[in-house]
Amino acid sequence: MKSKEKMGLQVENILHMNTGNGESSYAQNSFLQEMVIRKTLPVFEHTIKGMADLDIDVFGQCFKIADLACSSGRNTLLFARTIMDIVDEVCKEYDRKGPQFEVCLNELYGNDFNTIFGMLPNFIAKLKKEKGENFGPSFVSAVPGSFYGRLFPDQSLHLVHSSYSVHWLSQLPEGLENNKANIYMSKTSPPNVIQGYQKQFYSDFTNFLNLRSEEIVCGGRMVLTFLGRSIADPTSDDCCRLYELLAQSLLDMLEEGLVQESDINLFNLPFYTPCEDEVRNFIQNEGSFAIETLYGFQGNWDPYDTDYTNKNDLKEDSREHGKNASNAFRAVAEPLLTSHFGNSIIDVLFNKFERHVAEHLANKKTRYFNILISLTRK
Repeated sequence: MKSKEKMGLQVENILHMNTGNGESSYAQNSFLQEMVIRKTLPVFEHTIKGMADLDIDVFGQCFKIADLACSSGRNTLLFARTIMDIVDEVCKEYDRKGPQFEVCLNELYGNDFNTIFGMLPNFIAKLKKEKGENFGPSFVSAVPGSFYGRLFPDQSLHLVHSSYSVHWLSQLPEGLENNKANIYMSKTSPPNVIQGYQKQFYSDFTNFLNLRSEEIVCGGRMVLTFLGRSIADPTSDDCCRLYELLAQSLLDMLEEGLVQESDINLFNLPFYTPCEDEVRNFIQNEGSFAIETLYGFQGNWDPYDTDYTNKNDLKEDSREHGKNASNAFRAVAEPLLTSHFGNSIIDVLFNKFERHVAEHLANKKTRYFNILISLTRK
């Protein structure tokens, strides 16, 4: 397969966030997703109350929401249920009749929408049981396609949400040929590599905002959560260290003759982790949205480590943290790695990666950095 064809396949596969093999990997990534959704709950409450305060006609006939890159796991309908609960409470607070709901679930064409549809009978039955027969009704539909293209009619949406998706690029940046022995930006990457990633994210994010501005009603809202970084340095540990450890794992396999150097050199991750200032500037430059909320929060590499400030873990604790962090990351990255290197190396690769992560966490409890933004369509 030609290198450019491989790159395109990588970008397409990585957006299927919950397709990694292994029950443990899936369960931990699902747990991490749920934690993030719970973390954003106050923002959703503030956002929907703000829409009610502005007296936007969104609680009339039908409240239409879209979840972009929804995947097909157990958390797929969690966002929809969260919004319905908040709208219900706000309507009661404002003494308004509750609206009908239209929930549009977006993913790429290859997503397992049948799995989502199989969840709907229980989802609807539970809503009726808890809310009563007069609640809603609620309508759920699938909208396949990339969010880097138009998905909905003009001014048809009241609320758009996307979690852990917007940092994925539409394609790999140009000029990564000299990013040898790296799989993402790192402290050893040439300046043109970092500039290429920045340029591609700016183009994609600006396009994403422009497309959604055509689909969201005036005064409608959009809430996005995605990976970022805490400081201006694009090679900071919170956005790059994990991928440097994965690159080291591949280099270990190269020494053992298990992978080819050319395959490592052609492999680069198709995403970008911006800092808050970059995001703020990009939104203001595009001009279609006003920023209501923009802040960062941290997430543990090991989502089950409840004592993340403890830097004196026992050896067995560090091994467990490395295993959990590796499994959570594997659920996201495995499809991309498999499409480039093949399936035969995956178990060995993640065994090595697990050890590198454990060694790192034994010395430094590095965290992910997440960016959460709430935007109002002008």
